[in-house]
Amino acid sequence: MTNRQQWTLIAGVAMTAVFGVALAVKLRPQLDLIEVGSTAPDFKAVALPGGRPASIKDYRGKVVLLNIWATWCPPCKVEMPSMEQLHHRLAGTDFALVAVSIDEEDSTVVNAFVKEMGLTFPVLHNRDGKIRQIYQTTGVPESFVIDRDGVIVKKVIGAADWAAPVNENLIRRLLDAH
Repeated sequence: MTNRQQWTLIAGVAMTAVFGVALAVKLRPQLDLIEVGSTAPDFKAVALPGGRPASIKDYRGKVVLLNIWATWCPPCKVEMPSMEQLHHRLAGTDFALVAVSIDEEDSTVVNAFVKEMGLTFPVLHNRDGKIRQIYQTTGVPESFVIDRDGVIVKKVIGAADWAAPVNENLIRRLLDAH
């Protein structure tokens, strides 16, 4: 191999390495998928009806069912009664059901929905919808069961029966884990 061929080969390998590193740096954020085993990322929202700032950090140390939903979503409306049942069954424990609305309208729309449905669990409003990007949701509803350490242990895309034994038992096991 001639000296020129060696330098051409070295230059080719070096350029491949540089482009590979650049590609990895560019794709890295897309590779950090929010999934079971991930730490639940923080987000900013307001607690309703008052409007005080709220985030997932407010619930650290609790087992959390984080539900991302909207008032205009029929499947969201269908699953709300089972969420209310679960909330009542686990009252007095370290369980928190946190429903985050992504409605673009102001909070009066969300407050009216909560009142109409008779919901008593915490409802937050993330009007700019950034929680959807943070949690990489594909639509609404999407839910995340989060353990006391802030780790996602279950992800559900679409409506679920949260009062079903399989869901309640999972949450009770997480509550008993500490």
